[in-house]
Amino acid sequence: MSNAVVKDLNKQVANWTVLFVKLHNYHWFIKGHHFFALHEKFEELYDEANEYIDELAERVLALGGKPIGTMAECLQLASIKEATGQEADETAMVKSVVEDFEILSRELQVGIKEAEEAGDDGTADMFIGIKKSLTKHLWMFRAFLGE
Repeated sequence: MSNAVVKDLNKQVANWTVLFVKLHNYHWFIKGHHFFALHEKFEELYDEANEYIDELAERVLALGGKPIGTMAECLQLASIKEATGQEADETAMVKSVVEDFEILSRELQVGIKEAEEAGDDGTADMFIGIKKSLTKHLWMFRAFLGE
């Protein structure tokens, strides 16, 4: 077991847990012309986040590590910040998600490299799959924002 890989996995557990709650917040409080599309999209994304949390935590266990399991631990370790509750409109929410996905993509790239260096193809593949999904979401949200 590579301590660096377990650390990267737990960082992702933390990030996706915080993002899961944030996406719920956005799903509940979205308003605007794109309410229906974004309400549905945020639900899709928090369902995806939920799957990642479970897969990542189970990978930590499979490697003999201990996944973080409290909100306090997640908030302390995560690079993703909670929703403030002050996001004023749909554009602010989407921009926040884009920023979060960019952070996740960068951190996943580091994790991919560390997993490959440790000879952990399973974790590297998991990280690559998540990053692939984020790349597609980023493309769609940037198109939404007109970027």
